[in-house]
Amino acid sequence: MSIFGIGASALNAAQAGIATTSNNIANANTPGFSREVIIQSAQATQNNGSGYLGQGTSVVNVVRQYDQFLGVQVQEAQTQSSSLNTQLGLAQQVSNLLGDSNAGLTTTLQSFFSSVNAVANDPGSVAARQTMVGSAQSLVNNFQSLNQSMGQIRDGLNGQISNSVTLINSYAKQIATLNDNIVQLQATTPNQAPNDLLDQRDQLIGKLSQEIRVSTLKQGDGSMDVYIGNGQSLVLGSRASTLKTVTSATDPTALNVAYQNSNGSVSSIQQSALQGGNLGGYLTFRQTVLDPAVNALGRIAIGLADTFNQQQQQGVDLKGALGGDMFTVATPHVVPSSNNVGNSTLTATINNSSALAGNDYSVNFDGTNYNVFNTSNNAIVQSFTAAQLATAQTVVGTGITLQLTPGSVADVPGDSFLVRPTVDGANSLALNITDPSKIAAASPVRSNAPTTNLGSGTMSAASVAGGLPLDANLQQPINITFDNPPTTYTVTGTGAPVGSQTYTAGSTITINGWSTQISGTPAAGDQFTVSQNTNATADGSNILLMAALQTANTLANGTTSYQGAYGQLISQVGTQTQELTVTGKAQTSMLDNLTKSQQSVSGVNLDEEAANLMRYQQAYQAAAKAMSIANTLFNTLLTLGQ
Repeated sequence: MSIFGIGASALNAAQAGIATTSNNIANANTPGFSREVIIQSAQATQNNGSGYLGQGTSVVNVVRQYDQFLGVQVQEAQTQSSSLNTQLGLAQQVSNLLGDSNAGLTTTLQSFFSSVNAVANDPGSVAARQTMVGSAQSLVNNFQSLNQSMGQIRDGLNGQISNSVTLINSYAKQIATLNDNIVQLQATTPNQAPNDLLDQRDQLIGKLSQEIRVSTLKQGDGSMDVYIGNGQSLVLGSRASTLKTVTSATDPTALNVAYQNSNGSVSSIQQSALQGGNLGGYLTFRQTVLDPAVNALGRIAIGLADTFNQQQQQGVDLKGALGGDMFTVATPHVVPSSNNVGNSTLTATINNSSALAGNDYSVNFDGTNYNVFNTSNNAIVQSFTAAQLATAQTVVGTGITLQLTPGSVADVPGDSFLVRPTVDGANSLALNITDPSKIAAASPVRSNAPTTNLGSGTMSAASVAGGLPLDANLQQPINITFDNPPTTYTVTGTGAPVGSQTYTAGSTITINGWSTQISGTPAAGDQFTVSQNTNATADGSNILLMAALQTANTLANGTTSYQGAYGQLISQVGTQTQELTVTGKAQTSMLDNLTKSQQSVSGVNLDEEAANLMRYQQAYQAAAKAMSIANTLFNTLLTLGQ
């Protein structure tokens, strides 16, 4: 090759370098752009008899600076960061709602029990009773308002899930289109990659990872396959699958994500497998924060209504009638799966509000047994045969009873039911009493010890022990007379036990549905009487027991109070929010560091590009000078030949 040819090759190479560097500078702020460099190769040398002389250079390729390993790390960090930040934003809404001093339950609970204590101080006061009714209604409204607010968060969550699925489908289609274009271009020029298309595809995969965790597999033809969940394909070559939101088979208020097949049919996806990204964040938040919070609030409402009703039933109102339910208690929510073949009906009732844990349960038929699973950890709780479940069966440790009514079509293996014992607790709570005179402040029985007694024995106020229905003999007075010596006593009256009874100071005496205790040392002949409490407008013995429920450990198997359970709920959501805050910050920091590492390879450094520009400029000028010299030499030769 002549000097002209060598100079021209150098000129072309320098020009390609300047063009590539200029393109890098122009796209320094273009999202997803990867820095490009030219690859030069020396031309084959030629032997001129006295040695091998170089023949110049050529630009064989323009490659982008991209590290696949760093790209995958950034992608994984991005999907985790998006999930945590999404969960954090939603969890903060629930935490702020429950902890709000105005909207939360704490203030309303305290106000309600203050009004209960006011009636206890003046049982005959209609004004105090009316205030208690108003406070009870405010408490009901507060429960319902909190539940409604969390329901709005849930509705918004469904919209966000739909939007995320729409984005995922859009990204998948764009990636499939780019795959097709990349395959065609690489087939035309096998050794030269379409850098701009590769950048676009990587950027789309990055955006996709913000919505859901993905894994990728590069194929030999240049296409990139994309998978989600437990390996379900989203993009295979130029073909993209479509996701769709569907109503949950067992929860009509929840949207799930499924596959829409090419024939229009829908295939379910295990929701727990859809982790990472915004979509995974929405699903995880619903399962681990929102639903447990709704259930916990419902458990408090059910526990309060049930225990308050029980105590209300153990008293008499201003008119002397036995107390009725003060609140409406929600019943468990049972939904058969929409995929069931059989049409059996499963019903659930609450048998012990104290044992409720705020969990949901799935009842699955395996062909032989109906297995009860705790949905929070998928642990089996208990199993029943169809024959057993045909009669009411208590599920140990859950506070609920189940009963199955066979339908016209028998259940088949795989049929299931979702049982949510407390989900409707707050929403369905209602006040049954609007007449203040119906507050059963008094005890239906009264105990009495005449002043003529000689001993030091004392009788506590009698209280109803068994709840409704009270024994009809309650209207009959019971006399307790101590024998001589007073180590035994005799009981007279309808329903009284026969024969002498052994006296133990402080032990409970239960007759006709009421209980009392006698303490001290009675003398022979001392008498004590328990009789119906008539004209008891000034008696507040039963409402004192209602007031005591404020601090009584009536929930969680007798380990916490209403306020304690609500405090635990606030603490639980607050702890989850704090954990998300800490882990979210750590993940964001990790993402920033990985992004910096990735950009150190793929990003455009303007200082570096400026130096390259000068280097290629100098190379261009030198090549031009070489060609100028070659031209001068050629002209000299022409002159010599004249």
